[in-house]
Amino acid sequence: MTTAPVHAIGIIGAGAVGQTVATALCTTGLTERLLIASRTKEQAQALVADIDDLREATGSRLVPHTATVTDMHACQAIVIAVRAAFTNTARTDVRLAGASANAPVIMRLAHQLRGYTDTVVLVTNPIDLMTRLFAETSGCPRAYGIGSNLDSARYRSILARRLSVPPAAVSGHVIGEHGDGAVICAHATTVHGRSVPLPLQQTREELHARAPQISAEIGRTRSGPAGAALSALRKALALDDGLEELSAPYDGVHLGLPLHFEAGQPTVQLPTLNATERRQLTAAHDKLRTAYQDLTTHLGISVPGSTAPGRTP
Repeated sequence: MTTAPVHAIGIIGAGAVGQTVATALCTTGLTERLLIASRTKEQAQALVADIDDLREATGSRLVPHTATVTDMHACQAIVIAVRAAFTNTARTDVRLAGASANAPVIMRLAHQLRGYTDTVVLVTNPIDLMTRLFAETSGCPRAYGIGSNLDSARYRSILARRLSVPPAAVSGHVIGEHGDGAVICAHATTVHGRSVPLPLQQTREELHARAPQISAEIGRTRSGPAGAALSALRKALALDDGLEELSAPYDGVHLGLPLHFEAGQPTVQLPTLNATERRQLTAAHDKLRTAYQDLTTHLGISVPGSTAPGRTP
């Protein structure tokens, strides 16, 4: 009998993304045990039953279980895909608009997971702020947000289609904020290893519209975020080496960065940026710093510490 490479992975949140991550974990054979916690025990039980049906139909060896957040301490990795119930009416900075609603939920989870030192992958928006809030509150040194990973995958896909080349031929990143302050690293983008003229404005517009279009038609993005989370897990759990664009600590904030993972350990590998891209990255940095300060002040949140020195990738 083949043993899965990871003993146990946890998912917190049984909504659209949590369901899709659970489905992917069942079919990929990444882990042998899946612990699921959600807002109510009934939600977790329903997702466990659904994944159990999938397991039986596909012959997967994964065994799903309901769990509490405290039980997640036994996992090698945790995916946090929670979302508070709120109506988002923002027309700009849509992801940032969920900060005050989602922050208390992330804070509660962070307190329950204090002392956890393995990998946490966050999907909850605004990802850069929630990743920082979770990391600083819990003390977890390996908390990553998947926002720029998803943006980069979308960028490469859109560009490949517009240039009529295979997606694997495109090398490029989107970094900074997962939101209106995203920075397309066009200067360092290559196609088949060469710099070529890019349809940058059209690509930027399509990238910005991608998530709203998906949400308008099917209610919520799910497969893209789940794929970004699975890819991040494989690198962070040392199953693959390579680059992931993840929200991580950098110069006093958390923002999307290209992280090169080797044996599960990340180092920042910023691409060469032109003057415009450097200004955009500085603007994203300052925007996220101010937004985090405003969030903690508005909610009266006292953050008991910061990301440990020497842990910054």
